[in-house]
Amino acid sequence: MDLFEYQAEKAVKYEAPLAARIRPVSLEEFVGQEDIVGEGKLLYRAIKADKLSSVIFYGPPGTGKTTLAKIIANTTSSRFEQINATTAGIKDIKDTAARARRYLGLDGKKTILFIDEIHRFNKSQQDALLPHVEEGVIVLVGATTENPYFEVNRALLSRSIIFQLKKLTGNNIKEILKRAAADSEKGLGAYGAELTEEALDFLADMADGDARVALNALELGVLTTEKNPMGRIVIDLSVAQECIQKRALKYDKDGDNHYDIISAFIKSMRGSDPNAAVYYLARMLESGEDPKFIARRIVICASEDVGMADPRALCVAVAAARAVEFVGMPEGRIPLSEAVCYVASAPKSNASYMAVEMAAEDVRNKDIMTIPPYLKDANYSGHKELGNGIGYKYAHDYENHYVEQQYLPDELKDAVYYEPTENGYEKQVRAYFDFIKQKTNK
Repeated sequence: MDLFEYQAEKAVKYEAPLAARIRPVSLEEFVGQEDIVGEGKLLYRAIKADKLSSVIFYGPPGTGKTTLAKIIANTTSSRFEQINATTAGIKDIKDTAARARRYLGLDGKKTILFIDEIHRFNKSQQDALLPHVEEGVIVLVGATTENPYFEVNRALLSRSIIFQLKKLTGNNIKEILKRAAADSEKGLGAYGAELTEEALDFLADMADGDARVALNALELGVLTTEKNPMGRIVIDLSVAQECIQKRALKYDKDGDNHYDIISAFIKSMRGSDPNAAVYYLARMLESGEDPKFIARRIVICASEDVGMADPRALCVAVAAARAVEFVGMPEGRIPLSEAVCYVASAPKSNASYMAVEMAAEDVRNKDIMTIPPYLKDANYSGHKELGNGIGYKYAHDYENHYVEQQYLPDELKDAVYYEPTENGYEKQVRAYFDFIKQKTNK
């Protein structure tokens, strides 16, 4: 490294965002994730003993995945290299592996390779990495915000330990902010900044577990706030609110959080909790979810979980879906909310859903070819001569517009698929069937 490169590197470090400058360099400085890096835990022991095997860190942004990789780099006696999966290709993997093999032969040192956003690697790139991990030439440290069980191939997973990092707690965020504000060397201590308790609470809450969001807001506040007459920069609630004007919502439309929230949304409607259902609706809409996708889920819930207990629920859900297309957003949230509240508040029955499921099971698994002849079509030439339609009883010719008649194939004549419950409108359906059975048996 020449003088110019050295000066450039110093400048980059100085100009780096606060979140990068105060990144911990040891396990003792690391905040949060006590269940996996607390003293005595497996990962803590492995890093301290420099006996790390391949690992994948999985969790939301700002929870410490890259920081843990940097701590490993500072702690291990092994060589450490880093690549980013968004820019690296198979050639980079091969070049890294070649260097790792060369150094292993020269001084017996393994190479720890940190791959950020490893979920960005396609199958070919992951396959190119696999033999070097398998041979032990490379110790893999991967980081991903996506579920590795979906995004990383099984061969790599079987050779790695998965550590799931969770959102940092509010107290974790507060501790990180206090350290950053007080640190004169790498943080903002030289500015003489003070954080009020209200501002601290607000930033910790609004960051929603992402330390980077909180630190970026703190840095912005300190750099843009004038000193008071006492020569101090005070970050109070009003300043903090200006620096984070909207909660950092954790919602990836292609990731785990997408499926978790839509699952909670549907289960809240099914569980007849309109308050929770509307909350998850708002959370999805605020995070940019496609309102048509939400509308489809409401329609499905109205059919599957409300069903015949309140057939109007499907009408309301379909009307809301049509209204979203007609009026667009943001006004479309209003009919969506109406539909969500209606479906969540409606009586529930999955009897009609279970009916088609059980019928489909018979269709798939039973060899049934017959249809009672009197139910067959008799409108075309020659069909009556074959006996089609003969003996059919027209229901409207009988009292109460009902006549007992076998409609199912002979092999299924006693099958029962739809059993009305006592909930909502289905209670009337059950009463109707009981009534016509009594009339028929007289």
